[in-house]
Amino acid sequence: MIPWLTLGFVIGLQHALEADHVAAVGALVAGKTGVRRIVSHGAIWGLGHTLTLALFGGLVFALKINAGETLAATLELLVGLMLLLLGGRLLYRLFRDRVHIHVHQHGAETRHMHAHSHRGDDRGHDHGSHEHEHVTHHWGRTFLVGIMHGLAGSAAIVALTASVADALVPGLLFIVVFGAGSIAGMAALSMVVAIPLSAASGSLTSLHRGFAFVAASFACGLGGLLVYEKAGVIGALTLAG
Repeated sequence: MIPWLTLGFVIGLQHALEADHVAAVGALVAGKTGVRRIVSHGAIWGLGHTLTLALFGGLVFALKINAGETLAATLELLVGLMLLLLGGRLLYRLFRDRVHIHVHQHGAETRHMHAHSHRGDDRGHDHGSHEHEHVTHHWGRTFLVGIMHGLAGSAAIVALTASVADALVPGLLFIVVFGAGSIAGMAALSMVVAIPLSAASGSLTSLHRGFAFVAASFACGLGGLLVYEKAGVIGALTLAG
């Protein structure tokens, strides 16, 4: 059992790095600063992804339910729409806001980085223009995106599980270990993104804008491609049915 559970973990690591996952998480963390915060978003995406795989995928595997090509294509089309929404929202905010990133501290607190907008602010870069509150980090949105990806990938993981496990308990263990691998993979990828962003404090604003533009463009492009392809698949399946 250990060898194929290890295989499940490794495949989960690789699965986290699929293009649509990278596009979604890239768009989600593009406006964030700080290694811990960015890595947390990657891990939370993985948690939502894993919970859906374990619940929905496990149920389908246990009951031997045939998810069907139409349902699988529909879920992947919804992922494409989600990527378009994430990328479009990021592009809108990028061009709407005059985002500035700086390193500062509140009193005796530890110095940290903060991203904010100077849109509509005529005071320039005086001290008062840097006054701010630390708002919520939108963990829920990242979690929901992970859930959506988990739904879209459930059909594939059920097929993979059925190919390596013919009993319920080993199959469910395989799905859980696969999900754990996806959490680790996305957290690792987020760290790779976070470290250079956090280290380049001198030119961080330009680096942030460049990364945000690339992430948004990638998400929109891949989302549009997914919508086009899956809409064609659904149409063909509908006509054939």
